[in-house]
Amino acid sequence: MVTATTIVPIASVLDARSLLVINRFTGGWTPALGAEVKRAGGIDRWFARQLTPSLISDTFYNGSAGWWRSNTATPAELRSRAERGIEPLWVAVANYERWSLVRRMHSARQVQETMAAFWEHHFHVPGGADAVGSFRPSYGRTIRRLALGRFDTLLQAVTTHPAMGIHLSNAVSTKKSPNENLGRELLELHTVGRASGYTEDDVKSSARILTGYRVDLWNTWKVWYDTDAHWTGPVQVLGFKHANTSPDGRAVVAAYLKYLAHHPATARRIARKLAVHFVSDHPSNALVEHLARVYLANGTAIAPVLKALVASSEFRGSGGRKVRTPEEDLIATYRALGARVLAPRSDGSAANAVLWQCDQLGGRPFAWPRPDGRPDTAEAWSSVSRMLNSFNVHRTLAAGWYPGKDVRYRTPASWLPGRSVRFDRLVNHLSRKILGRPSTALLLQAARQATGCRDGTIITASHPLVQWQMHKLLTVFLDSPTHFRR
Repeated sequence: MVTATTIVPIASVLDARSLLVINRFTGGWTPALGAEVKRAGGIDRWFARQLTPSLISDTFYNGSAGWWRSNTATPAELRSRAERGIEPLWVAVANYERWSLVRRMHSARQVQETMAAFWEHHFHVPGGADAVGSFRPSYGRTIRRLALGRFDTLLQAVTTHPAMGIHLSNAVSTKKSPNENLGRELLELHTVGRASGYTEDDVKSSARILTGYRVDLWNTWKVWYDTDAHWTGPVQVLGFKHANTSPDGRAVVAAYLKYLAHHPATARRIARKLAVHFVSDHPSNALVEHLARVYLANGTAIAPVLKALVASSEFRGSGGRKVRTPEEDLIATYRALGARVLAPRSDGSAANAVLWQCDQLGGRPFAWPRPDGRPDTAEAWSSVSRMLNSFNVHRTLAAGWYPGKDVRYRTPASWLPGRSVRFDRLVNHLSRKILGRPSTALLLQAARQATGCRDGTIITASHPLVQWQMHKLLTVFLDSPTHFRR
């Protein structure tokens, strides 16, 4: 921690491209992360290492997993805890959402956590319903484990997971009464998309292929593959054809999902979704086609696509074009302020409160009610109410007012770069620390108006600004358009 009597130079920053990679693929800039990039030998080497998460210690993930018992419990244990009145399933799901937030704040595997959240929104399973609740933490852990592997492997895992089966009714789909929900969304949302030209007959065949994966809902909750429930007979979806004669249709499902994962329409859909999230709300067709070719050439491997995206000129020129979602805003604010969330000891602990803060900003991480996942464009998150709520959360965090339990905030004096500093130089220092870039004339003007200080005012640890009003200065940066964007 920097103290008020420590003499240090004005904080250094990275080049624009490095800062862009950090803000798009992590929870947000911090000086420590900037130093990590420099130690790695530059942003490309740092990024390549992040794309192989096994090379990076998973200390925070492993340690924070135990903060909430529900996050490591089996589905059976979660149901047992709910039945015994220990923890309702909605609380277990809320705890998983909390865990997903704090991991993105503090994990050393920043790219893995970012991609885990990306895929959880792509393969969206809201946790609000009790039927899904006992399987939702397991579903999230599965996606995180596969988030930087191959899309075909990930698609197989999520499509056959009980959480997805329950959410989209495949868990009760049988040969006598095939349910089309998952068969349809698999095509429309998860893989080829409507532009592929699939038909209603394709949807029916898709649903028939997927029959057999069962969950005994509201009774034993047993998960099994039921050969008596699998529809047999010829199936055809787009260019996929199979005789489908065996009552055990798992091999057909594997072949079908592999076909969809490697389909050119899926390549374009995944490429576009990645480009929208990491580049701009309206990426060019040229970039999408380029990423789709990389995806297919690498057997649906995700890491090569991300490397190609970061290397593109369109990515390099996309600074400031993505608006942070509520969860991204909250995560980036904790990181920018250097606030450290600690293991929760009560309901009021910061690790628990982060979920209510996120809700205040406009939405919990995985609470979107529809299967398409929450929107990912500026238009969706640029309302006046969102902005005002963000201002309020920024202020309470900058002042250290809320949450007030089990969280470590920086002291006001620790923001000073030395025993004394001119106000204009302090603003520049804080801009580099909080935003990762030098101050601007507009930021300096806003800082003057917020605090009443002049450029040449000498700031020390005993100055009223530090003693009582530092949060007013910190929120100048947190409320700026730069912080609202990533």
